[in-house]
Amino acid sequence: MYDYFMEKLIYKKFILGTGVYLDKALAKGLGGVIFFTRDIHSKEQFQALINDIKQKAVYKLFLSIDQEGGRVERTENIHARYLSPRFAYERGEEFLRNQTKKIAQELKDYGINLNFAPCADVNTNPKNPIIGERAFSDKTDNVVNAVKISVQTYRENGIIPCLKHFPGHGDASKDSHLTLPIIDLPMSIMENIHIKPFKENLDAEMIMAAHLHCTCFDNEPIPASLSKNVIGYLRDVLKYDGVVITDDMVMNGVQNFGSAEACKMAIKAGVDMFIFRDADENAVNTIEKLIVDAKEDEVLMAKILESDLRIESLKKAIKEGLPEDVEKDGEASVQKLHDKFVKKVDDMFAAKEKEILTV
Repeated sequence: MYDYFMEKLIYKKFILGTGVYLDKALAKGLGGVIFFTRDIHSKEQFQALINDIKQKAVYKLFLSIDQEGGRVERTENIHARYLSPRFAYERGEEFLRNQTKKIAQELKDYGINLNFAPCADVNTNPKNPIIGERAFSDKTDNVVNAVKISVQTYRENGIIPCLKHFPGHGDASKDSHLTLPIIDLPMSIMENIHIKPFKENLDAEMIMAAHLHCTCFDNEPIPASLSKNVIGYLRDVLKYDGVVITDDMVMNGVQNFGSAEACKMAIKAGVDMFIFRDADENAVNTIEKLIVDAKEDEVLMAKILESDLRIESLKKAIKEGLPEDVEKDGEASVQKLHDKFVKKVDDMFAAKEKEILTV
């Protein structure tokens, strides 16, 4: 029972892309699936793919996508491109609201329930190679306003929004897909310009942590996605209690740490979930390594349990998924296992404390 629950608890923390190991991961309680252009060839084919994945799932899934508009758009094979966030916002608040509503309705029609958008970055570096027009503006207050409109519109139309890329990717001069960018700004500028759009929109259900090094948080080149200081700031200073997810864990900005070790660092920092763009051997081996390591690491175990409460709370917000009776049975089963597991961990901690006191 212990091993079974550990498996389900940790697989739930991952959102994987399609791949040869996807069915195996779904059977073990995978948390979600992310779709890319490679997966989408027609509306009927995409809906059938999503329905097939739902049928194979053990629990309710986050069915996710990056659909910002402009150059980050995954339905380009079956839908005319939307405007990028900056150009949409430049056309006015009503245009942005209407475009966001269309995106949300399209995604919901396919069966998607989570969009990794909006981008809450303030593009202060005109030569930024990865953000650019993905940001609503180079002015903080404009981004605050546009993010607020987007979050509200996604939510009203049945899509979970995810703010990205905390604590702000707008001043980067390098692409985190290729290397670890360095943001060398004082804390005052980070807070007043780059963090403010996140701070003013903390009602968002999910925030994505970036693979970049902020020198005002860490002297050593640690990605924000793995940093106790960065995630601690989000949790303890900004008081954010929603789900924190990393950017894709196969990006070069984080790969130097090794997948399993990076995930352990992130969990201990306060991160809840991880994206791996492929359901491949590396992703599954990373998850299985975490299952083994968590049995021997009390701090890791405690953080995983704490995190699971946030994940489950957000999953309850998903309106569609498993059939209602199956869903209720699954939720009841998870809750019973969770309660038993928490008691087991509490007993372990109590025994450990008693052992220390008697030494």
